[in-house]
Amino acid sequence: MKELLKKLLPQKWIKAFRYRNMNLDDYYMLPKSEITYANDLLYTYHNADFMKEPRFAEAYRLCKEIGGDLLKDYDIQWRIHVLCWAASQAAHLEGDFVDCGVNTGFCPRAVIHYVDFNKLNKKYYFLDTFSGMDERYSTPYEMERSKKLKYGESGSLYEKVKKTFAPFNVELIKGPIPDTLAQVPTQKVCYLSIDMNSVKPEVAALEFFWDKMVHGGYIILDDYGYPGCIEQKLAHDAFAASKGVKVLSLPTCQGLIIKP
Repeated sequence: MKELLKKLLPQKWIKAFRYRNMNLDDYYMLPKSEITYANDLLYTYHNADFMKEPRFAEAYRLCKEIGGDLLKDYDIQWRIHVLCWAASQAAHLEGDFVDCGVNTGFCPRAVIHYVDFNKLNKKYYFLDTFSGMDERYSTPYEMERSKKLKYGESGSLYEKVKKTFAPFNVELIKGPIPDTLAQVPTQKVCYLSIDMNSVKPEVAALEFFWDKMVHGGYIILDDYGYPGCIEQKLAHDAFAASKGVKVLSLPTCQGLIIKP
């Protein structure tokens, strides 16, 4: 049977088994179908029907539309799915939405569509330098990684994001974290997304917003398990431990905290 499977299975599957230290016996535990998802360093045979949901499909289309070079030849559907899921749960809670690290706004654009944000009677706060990372709050390694990944943005980004989100109940707060945190007036937050690729501002945001997070509020850490981001993970874990909670590590690379 194994010899027959070797002849019938696509060579890419055989190589995948070898790479993952699997053997052909494991094949009996897998669906007899193609891989369901293979993007953003995540490969699986598990169900990915969320991508077929019309509301999500449109949300992701809007995300890609303004994703710029970061999403030009790259897809992150499952990461966006996590954000949309968390936002849809938070939508039923008291408090506002906050994004720390916005770039072009492609992630919150998906969220806004998915939860029909303007009907929620909430405010969405966007915090970003809108001009790349700040050397005062980033290590040389973080700055170099940002440069390689081309995260630096032109001076026109702020105006572009402002125009994109003009129809929505969104407030842009320009400048580096932690400098701008005090400019967020809300006292209650139910959804907090953190994606700044740098330890100091991320920890500062966690510390500032923790007491403002409502019971059951959602915190999503974008780079928690991402290759090359171990310092962020360690800092997130240390913060969570100081609050008596643990970060849920997701295969998308994200980390999830639900406020007790």
